[in-house]
Amino acid sequence: MDVLQLDVSGRPQAWLSARDAAVLYANDGVAWTLGDPFMVMRGGVQRRTGLQSRLALHPIVAVRGAVPSRAWRQEPALSNPKLFARDRQLCAYCGRHFHLDDLTREHIVPTSRGGHDTWRNCITACRSCNGRKADRTLDELGWQLYYLPYVPSVYEDMILRGRRIVADQMAFLLASVPLNSRLRLDMT
Repeated sequence: MDVLQLDVSGRPQAWLSARDAAVLYANDGVAWTLGDPFMVMRGGVQRRTGLQSRLALHPIVAVRGAVPSRAWRQEPALSNPKLFARDRQLCAYCGRHFHLDDLTREHIVPTSRGGHDTWRNCITACRSCNGRKADRTLDELGWQLYYLPYVPSVYEDMILRGRRIVADQMAFLLASVPLNSRLRLDMT
């Protein structure tokens, strides 16, 4: 189970392994926590007291330190698993749901025509539709998209990373996901 790391202002930064989170706790790097402890890590037995050390990990931790200003402006990295999750495994051309193995990253404006590999120019397409479209534009084919592409927020990006997310983490992330997000349709 992973721990959601936030900066001190409450903005998601990363998913941490339990071990990495324990290091933050041990080095007094945790500014505050959210949620009830969901994991207890046990250490060695203290010679003087005979007690075993215990560290209760919370599902959400905010780390001490300054907030890098550029972090607020960064666009999430584009990857096929996150793209397919954003689009709910639906082909933007035929509107049908497909297994992951049958999906491709499709560029609305083909890269051969100057299109870029960005969230706003990429959609999920089945292999059949992608092959039929080839390097043509939607106007040339008379096609329309079933949904519009968008850049996920940092909160959506944390969900799209495909982790096992506990209830406290999901509630925290969904509270800041835009109301019109496709992720809300799956999660609420």
